[in-house]
Amino acid sequence: MGRAVTVATCALNQWALDFEGNLERIFRSIDIAKGRGARYRLGPELEICGYGCSDHYYESDTLLHSFQVLAKLLESPATRDIICDVGMPVLHRNVRYNCRVIFLNKKILLIRPKISLANAGNYRELRWFTPWNKARHVEEYFLPRIIQEVTGQETVPFGDAVLATKDTCLGAEICEELWAPNSPHIEMGLDGVEIFTNSSGSHHVLRKAHSRVDLVNSATAKNGGIYILANQKGCDGDRLYYDGCAMISMNGETVAQGSQFSLDDVEVLVATLDLEDVRSYRAEISSRNLAASKVNPYPRVKVNFALSCSDDIAVPTCMPIQWRHHSPEEEISLGPACWLWDYLRRSNQAGFLLPLSGGIDSSATACIVYSMCHQVCLAVKNGNADVLADARKIVSDETYVPEDPREFCRRIFTTCYMASENSSQDTCDRAKLLAEQIGSYHISLNIDAAVKAIVGIFSMVTGRTPRFSVYGGSSRENLALQNVQARIRMVVAYLFAQLSLWTRGVPGGLLVLGSANVDESLRGYLTKYDCSSADINPIGGISKTDLKNFIQYCIENFQLTALRSIMSAPPTAELEPLVDGQVAQTDEADMGMTYAELSIYGKLRKIAKAGPYSMFCKLINMWKEICTPREVASKVKHFFRMYSINRHKMTTLTPSYHAENYSPDDNRFDLRPFLYNTTWSWQFRCIDEQVNALYFLYGFVFKALEVGRAQFQ
Repeated sequence: MGRAVTVATCALNQWALDFEGNLERIFRSIDIAKGRGARYRLGPELEICGYGCSDHYYESDTLLHSFQVLAKLLESPATRDIICDVGMPVLHRNVRYNCRVIFLNKKILLIRPKISLANAGNYRELRWFTPWNKARHVEEYFLPRIIQEVTGQETVPFGDAVLATKDTCLGAEICEELWAPNSPHIEMGLDGVEIFTNSSGSHHVLRKAHSRVDLVNSATAKNGGIYILANQKGCDGDRLYYDGCAMISMNGETVAQGSQFSLDDVEVLVATLDLEDVRSYRAEISSRNLAASKVNPYPRVKVNFALSCSDDIAVPTCMPIQWRHHSPEEEISLGPACWLWDYLRRSNQAGFLLPLSGGIDSSATACIVYSMCHQVCLAVKNGNADVLADARKIVSDETYVPEDPREFCRRIFTTCYMASENSSQDTCDRAKLLAEQIGSYHISLNIDAAVKAIVGIFSMVTGRTPRFSVYGGSSRENLALQNVQARIRMVVAYLFAQLSLWTRGVPGGLLVLGSANVDESLRGYLTKYDCSSADINPIGGISKTDLKNFIQYCIENFQLTALRSIMSAPPTAELEPLVDGQVAQTDEADMGMTYAELSIYGKLRKIAKAGPYSMFCKLINMWKEICTPREVASKVKHFFRMYSINRHKMTTLTPSYHAENYSPDDNRFDLRPFLYNTTWSWQFRCIDEQVNALYFLYGFVFKALEVGRAQFQ
């Protein structure tokens, strides 16, 4: 009697439309799974074409090439004697579906279309696919000729069914279906399915991993069973980083955990589990058994194959383990670093260039690149041949071996401090010291000549010369003079990115990195087309608060002592004249709000879906100990005015690593207008009416709060 089943799940670094590379990685995962005794192999969602194909799903080419890859898999000896479960788009009766194609020994067993499509946040599956709405219904799918020639099958089952092998029963979920309130595993489990599979394309967000783990474990905690989850990993060509975390769970406990951040293109988890543990677990759950006796059965596809051996009494099985979660600071150190590595190696560039200002944001970006160099050296040390080959290609040296992160950093990372007459010596020194400690190739230059030339052209044409406000100029003049400096820095950054390696006799160009955080983008505290306009931005989805914590993490873990002075310095753009040689301009004063407040505004606006009035209503309670209703109203109005005035800047926002669920990334994650009526007249009037009503009822309380705060100050 077979009872010990050996199953495998994968995390693959697939790339959208890279059919050649995707096929090679799938083959490698199958080889590893078979080599470790697995008789079932699960891969990520849409792994054949890559998850992030977007509107390429409309193209018949994508469907054609997916079937061509499937034919290669079916006819290969590598897929013999193992049930392979792969993901690809399928056109059935002229409707596109996101599907699992499950096959064994050159025969397709079942095509299972996705039932619940992901259509929130970054996901647009309803744009390209249709959900399968026929519960427990199976139809005939007529295979294309290139598949018929391999399998000898004309039609195969297509629909909501489960697989019945000689020893157990398997049922598939696809990504979003695990998160749905009526997940298929509930009814499948009641119908006797013992192994649940989930192929995912789930992206990284700070502090999200525990939700996925909890959902997987809870899926079998109440109902018993084995749950296998596969996930994509890496950057497949867009802003998202898919963070792996393949896992296997049984009866509510994790038995195998994959890495969340890794430079390995192929990661395979294999576990051997005892089916009798599932059956005995279910035996004493009387409520489950009563419900099971009344369940509407699933169509079963019979498979003349077993996941276990007939004589497996001595086969050791896996025991539960404790899941290890990364801290948010570790996630920032690892996730964006892996994303940058994928972007760098797949863009065929020779490294990065970063305008390093000596402030927290650009310093955090530099630390992420340094962390990437650490990951590369560690991967090479651990024998990762793919990473070594990519590193040699990037530095154009076929014999190079990256061993020291600082040395590798100098080869692929250029930092540039661009001073003006408004820059302080402190920020120059901080940038230089950090560059020395991480090993980057550092350039210091002055942009005053370019600024004066641009302003000189304006003066020559108009006969007028703008002045900073400290010298008697208007706010319009003051802002224009700041913006000129910022935009010149962008032009200089791209010039040096294209030619600095040329001057050193090294081939290739550099990708320009941006360093505007998510809060500044939300508020619009940046110049359009300034040095925040870069090729990619690894911190564009991370809050200022989290970046400060990350800087502290780097001080402790990378021994970057230069960061201490950067942490203690007030954030400043250094675009206005110094006063007695000291910085007079600070970011929070310029913005009229703190970074802590900005994070709260962002979460309420996007995650809580609050307009001005709803935000005001929530904040008068959240801030009742520190602000009066009038002060809250003033803060909310100021935020929404600034947000709407600057929303147009999001249309040119540098593609950013997605790490925070209140990102203002335009037309991809945050679908809102960029031309607003910035007076918000109706909304603000509602706030004013509510403020007046509150003061009529509780004015004495708010007066006491104001008096008490004044005395404290």
